[in-house]
Amino acid sequence: MEKQSPKPVCGQEALNLLNCVADSQFDQEKCLRFLQSLRECVLSKKVKNFSIPGQDHVSEGAASATKKPS
Repeated sequence: MEKQSPKPVCGQEALNLLNCVADSQFDQEKCLRFLQSLRECVLSKKVKNFSIPGQDHVSEGAASATKKPS
């Protein structure tokens, strides 16, 4: 059985925003909504910063977030 990596904090929100910005049919209003969604997630989950692991990491292609201490 494959080992499943944990879902990154606010990962889906960040991915939505990045894909929106990269879309050839760029829609600024849509991207602003994704930005707001990511901001709300960051605030609610108390994310301090994001990082993307290097290619030598096991979770290649995944992003991670660091939470602020409670």
